[in-house]
Amino acid sequence: MDLSLILFVGIGALLVLFMLGIPVFISFLLLNISFVFYAFGQAGFGLFANSVFASTTSSTLASIPMFILMGEVLFRSGTVEVLLDSTDRLIGRVKGRQYYLTVALATVFGALSGSAVAVAGVLGRALVPGMLQRNYDEKLTLGTVLAGASLAPIIPPSIAVIIIGSLVDTSIAKLLVGGILPGLFLAGLFVLYIAFRSSVSPGLLPEATSANEGPNKVSVFRALARLLPFSIVIFSVVGLILLGVATPSESAATGVMASFVVAAWYRKLSFVMVIEAVKATASMAVVILVIMASSQLFSQLLAFTGGTRELVDALTNLGAGYWTTLALLMFVPFVLCMFIDQIALMLVIIPIYLPIVNSYGYDQTWFWMLFLINLTVGSITPPFGYTLFALRAAVPDISVTRVFSSAWPFVALFVAGITVIAVFPAIVTFLPSLM
Repeated sequence: MDLSLILFVGIGALLVLFMLGIPVFISFLLLNISFVFYAFGQAGFGLFANSVFASTTSSTLASIPMFILMGEVLFRSGTVEVLLDSTDRLIGRVKGRQYYLTVALATVFGALSGSAVAVAGVLGRALVPGMLQRNYDEKLTLGTVLAGASLAPIIPPSIAVIIIGSLVDTSIAKLLVGGILPGLFLAGLFVLYIAFRSSVSPGLLPEATSANEGPNKVSVFRALARLLPFSIVIFSVVGLILLGVATPSESAATGVMASFVVAAWYRKLSFVMVIEAVKATASMAVVILVIMASSQLFSQLLAFTGGTRELVDALTNLGAGYWTTLALLMFVPFVLCMFIDQIALMLVIIPIYLPIVNSYGYDQTWFWMLFLINLTVGSITPPFGYTLFALRAAVPDISVTRVFSSAWPFVALFVAGITVIAVFPAIVTFLPSLM
C-alpha cells in the first residue's frame, strides 16, 4: 500500500483518538512510532530520536514556558483584583456597564495571560454572580464572558502564536504583533453588538444601582495610577517586540521579570506563590513541548511520504480559486474544532496546510492569524469547547445547556469578524509592516 495513503489513514485514526479523549501527546506518539516502525523498521527510530531532540531544543520554544509563568504569577498573586477594581472605576456610570467592563477586562487580561481558559475562569468567578444578582441578562452575560475570554489567544502574548510560528516559515514577532489590531477590532465588534442589543431590548441593561458606580476625578486619577504598573508588563512584551529591541524569547523573559515587579509593587509577591507558579508552568510546558516534538516528526513524515505534494496537486486539479480555497481552509477547522481540542487540531492541520498556503501565495502573517482566530472560535463552539467548560466550572449553578446557548451569537460575531479581516488584510499586516 502507498505510504502516503497509509499516513492519511493514520491521520483519521489520530482524530478518532482525540475524540475518544486520549491525551494529545500519547495519540501523536502512537501514530508516529507506528508509522516510523512500519516504513523504516528499527532504523527509523534514529529519525524519531533526532526529530524529538531538534524540536525540544529549539530556542524559539523557550518563550512558551516564559509566557505561561508570566500569566501564572499575575493570576496567582491576586494582582488581577487590582486590575478589575481599577478598570471598573474607569467605565463610568453607564447603563449595562458590567457588559462593557467584561469586554474591557478580557482585552487587558488577554494582554497579560494569553489563556482563554484562565480568563474565562477569572471573569466567571469575579463578574458573573454579581451581574446575575443585578438582573443582567444571563445569556448575554455568559456570551460576553466567553467572547471576551476568547480574545486572549489573539492578543499578544499568545502561546498559540508561538506554536504556530515555530511550525511555519514566518516571523513569530510579526505574528504576535499582528494580533493586536484584530483583537481590538473584535473587542469593538462585541461592544457594538452589546450597544445594538441595548437599543433593541432595553430590559437587558438594568439601571445603575448605586451612586458610587460613577467615578469622580479623584477616583479616575487613582485608578489610572494603579493601572500603570500593568503597562510595564504589556510594554515589556509587546512594546519591545514592536520597537525591534527584543526577540519574542527575550520579551517573554522581560515580561516574567515585569510580572514579578508588579506582584512585588502590590505586596502580593511571596515565596509560596512563586513555587506554585513555577510548578504549574513546568507541568504545562512539558506537555506542550512533548506535543510539539511529536508534531514536528508528523510534519516530516508528511513530506517524506509525498503526502503534502499530493494535497497540493489535488487542490490544483480541483481548480479552486484564491477565495474558494481560503473559505475551504477556514471551514474545515471551524467544524472539527466542535469535536477536537484546538491545540491538537492545530498540530495536525498546520503541516497539511503549510504547502497549500505557500502554493496559493497567501500572506503568511495574515493567513495564520485568520487560522488562529478560527481555532479560537472553536474554544467557545459547542459541544467540546474548552472555554465553555472553564466558564461552567467557574459558575457551577448554571447548566451546560445555558452556557452553550449563550455562545452562538458570539460565534456568529467571530465569523463576521474573520470575514472582515479576510477582506481587509491590513487589519493584521499594518503593525507588522512597521517593524
